[in-house]
Amino acid sequence: MTKRSLAPAAADEEDTKIEWPASLDEYEKLVMRMTTPRVKVDNAGCTTATRIMVDSARKHGILLEAVQVLTDLNLSIEKAYICSDGRWFMDVFHVTDLNGNKVTDQSVINYIEQSLGTIHFTRTKSFDGLTALELTGTDRLGILSEVFAVLADLHCNVVEAKVWTHNGRIASLIYVKDCDSGTPIEDSQKIDRIEGRLRNLLKGDNDIRSAKTSVSMAVTHTERRLHQMMFADRDYERKPSVDSPIVVVQNCVERGYSVVNIHAKDRTKLLFDVVCTFTDMQYFVFHATANTSGEQAYLEFFIRHTDGTPISSEAEKQRVILCLQAAIERRASEGVRLELCTGDRNGLLADVTRTFRENGLNVTRAEISTTTDTALNVFYVTDASGNPADPKLIESVRQKIGTSELKVKELPLLYHQKTERDDEPAVGSGGAMLLSLGSLVRRNLYNLGLIKSYS
Repeated sequence: MTKRSLAPAAADEEDTKIEWPASLDEYEKLVMRMTTPRVKVDNAGCTTATRIMVDSARKHGILLEAVQVLTDLNLSIEKAYICSDGRWFMDVFHVTDLNGNKVTDQSVINYIEQSLGTIHFTRTKSFDGLTALELTGTDRLGILSEVFAVLADLHCNVVEAKVWTHNGRIASLIYVKDCDSGTPIEDSQKIDRIEGRLRNLLKGDNDIRSAKTSVSMAVTHTERRLHQMMFADRDYERKPSVDSPIVVVQNCVERGYSVVNIHAKDRTKLLFDVVCTFTDMQYFVFHATANTSGEQAYLEFFIRHTDGTPISSEAEKQRVILCLQAAIERRASEGVRLELCTGDRNGLLADVTRTFRENGLNVTRAEISTTTDTALNVFYVTDASGNPADPKLIESVRQKIGTSELKVKELPLLYHQKTERDDEPAVGSGGAMLLSLGSLVRRNLYNLGLIKSYS
């Protein structure tokens, strides 16, 4: 490990960049300076991707925090090399945007350097002024419509939300405020009414598990929290299908590791979902590689429990396999991607999702967000049986909601070469113009409040 020196002037300069918690004394600040991650972003060393190198003192969860920074910007991790033997953590990530291009926007590079350089200060997107509702229960056609209808009836304005479905279960984290006052919902009686009505909705007629609703402090990263909620709901308890990702677990006896190999279809945030699962199951990743080829991803991890021991039984091995397969499948985008961009108003989500339900469209995943007075909502829909929806039905729903507001979008491509049509405006079902994928990174910076416009 290379020794790092800090001259007084350098220390003073660093103090101006880092907002130290008030509780830290000077010794603690010195220790944190010595262990502050070093970050290098390189666009010259690789012809096809931007290389991001991070080295830091090791701690549990630091790999997840580093991957989270990159995936929150919708960057695709083409390759990764991870090593954290001893007390030091060293990572190399090869990343591109969703079009397969290098990251050249200086504002994005600056944000990456700043965020990775301060990952010891665990943080997440701020939802101050909102009340967070956590929901898990039985998935069925129209359940999301009923949830939003209840919230509208109880004068709750949905500001942000993410909804996942998997294996007959649904999990959602919904951030709301009071419609009338625009403030968080803190009245205990109203909270009890919200929880009670939603719990009744989420419990199926023949459900052997309990539906759960609760008010959260929302201090955990939203997508990581969704993984935790579905894991606690035991959505992984099933036999894998023929389309499930391939997961193989073996023990490397001579080195005391368990080796996990994963072969899955490549997509954005795949590495995040896997590392999230290892972290929450209390495994530490000592070495790892990730490689992509076309639409396929190959990942290998050398892991131990946080107490230093490998996987010890066949039952534990099978549980790891099922949990990793479930984590990968939860975000798998089944169905047609529909984007709704329109002026925000009370009851908007209830009206839109009711139209989906009345026309036999099932929402398998949803991402809800609002900026100022504009709602930007993404829905993945199938027919009632989970099969691809008829394009004529999609077009009929667009006509009812508004063709200028509800648009069909192609799923982001993860190919690492641009197609011949990249410079042409593409058209999806129903004649909707496709979103420029090149703007997604800037939109994420806009949502984080780091730039004024992503257009």
